[in-house]
Amino acid sequence: MKKLILTTTIVLLSACSTEPLKTSNTSNYTDLSASAEHKLRQHSILHLGKADGNAEQDDLNSKFSRYITKGTASWYGPQFHGKKTASGEIYDMYAMTAAHNSLPISSYAKVTNLKNKRSVIVRINDRGPFHGDRVMDLSYSAAKKLGIDQAGTGAVEIKAIAPKQALAQMQESAAKQDKSVYLQVGSFGNKTKALKLQHKIVASNLPEAKILSAKRKGATVYKVQMGPINSPESVASLNQQLAKIGVTGTQFVTETSQN
Repeated sequence: MKKLILTTTIVLLSACSTEPLKTSNTSNYTDLSASAEHKLRQHSILHLGKADGNAEQDDLNSKFSRYITKGTASWYGPQFHGKKTASGEIYDMYAMTAAHNSLPISSYAKVTNLKNKRSVIVRINDRGPFHGDRVMDLSYSAAKKLGIDQAGTGAVEIKAIAPKQALAQMQESAAKQDKSVYLQVGSFGNKTKALKLQHKIVASNLPEAKILSAKRKGATVYKVQMGPINSPESVASLNQQLAKIGVTGTQFVTETSQN
């Protein structure tokens, strides 16, 4: 597989919400049904826009670079797995993502469990939570790594970070596990759509893209990935090429094998 030099494009979207999954600690959750929550999220989806060069990205990074907050985070899972998020991509409860009400869609955040000091890097790809006393809805995997999956909620610190920071921290973590970081350029519930994007990338003479599938809880997610990524240098040109074929809101991942 060809080595890449990549970064991500930050896309700012309007609001959309999700309600966290009910766990064994049901007292932490409201009674709004999953179907109602999903309809609200779908109603608020906006079309992804294309970033207008580095200036717009730098403006967004600057605006949110000092964002740090503390509060209660929860998580959402099986009831939304395989459904669309506010970004338009398919929600994968096993990916490192989160829902937030103000951070830009496709931006990154470092989330730290204030009790056990564990930290994870998540990409914002959804809007939420509805519940007024919560600051973030995490994917199941993110919640599990933070150690709040069993309780359902936990006290966290959220710090917005730039894509380059996210990449550097993810590469450092991946290296310790003898893994590499890849760029995920699409996530679909339909294999035909994943193949269509893969063919579009090939036709545009861009580096190779592979399709990985993950089937859990009766839903299959098809992920289109490129990489591995070695350096954040010289990324603007590739991002512009991807944007020309409609590929925006990419994300860094360490998933490299068929599930």
